Amino acid sequence: MRVALNHGNPVLVGKTPGGEPFGITVAIARALAQHFGLDMCFVEYDRAADVSADAKQDKWDVCFLAFDPKRARTIDFTKPYLQIEGSYLAGPSETARGAEELVASGAPVGSVKGSAYTLTLQRKTGSEHLVIFEDFKSLLNAFLDSKVAAIAGIHQVMLAQSEKRPGIRVLYPPFMKIRQAIGVPQGRPRAKAMLEDWRSSLVQDGTMGELLEKHGVGRECLFT
Repeated sequence: MRVALNHGNPVLVGKTPGGEPFGITVAIARALAQHFGLDMCFVEYDRAADVSADAKQDKWDVCFLAFDPKRARTIDFTKPYLQIEGSYLAGPSETARGAEELVASGAPVGSVKGSAYTLTLQRKTGSEHLVIFEDFKSLLNAFLDSKVAAIAGIHQVMLAQSEKRPGIRVLYPPFMKIRQAIGVPQGRPRAKAMLEDWRSSLVQDGTMGELLEKHGVGRECLFT
């Protein structure tokens, strides 16, 4: 079983100093392989957009991504198992007091190409003020250089950045709910049904909640 890992979401996937992947997604993938008695290998990606782009290329068998209607054109998703939030991080010179005020101001907002939050923001009011970057590193560098007034991202990541750097702050309320699900390339209905049954059992018996807590994500993020 080839499992696509999206390293673009550090809340869910990380790497040890030795380069080994770890995190919630990795733990769930290993539990999945063990349950079905399958050998497993990881196919690693820097961005969710690249995972989606390979859905028709027979590069992976299972992925763990946030559901989005655009992605669902080529990927069949289970029901979500995890819900996190997307938030804005405002720079020192940005005067907006909240998320809605930021959008109304027309200030340039940076976001990462192909991410779930970017796909959502591109469908919302204010999309014309989005500035798209290839990856989170270039996004963050542009933000710190004051090339954009704010950036969009996963709430926990935005919060961590605000705690590191005086003068920047997370704006409320979050602009979206990001619902993480298990996906397979379209055209594999039996595999999708088996994954749905397995996901449901892990949520109902408490195993999924335990996995989340073990990796620093509260049970309140569990999608039931």
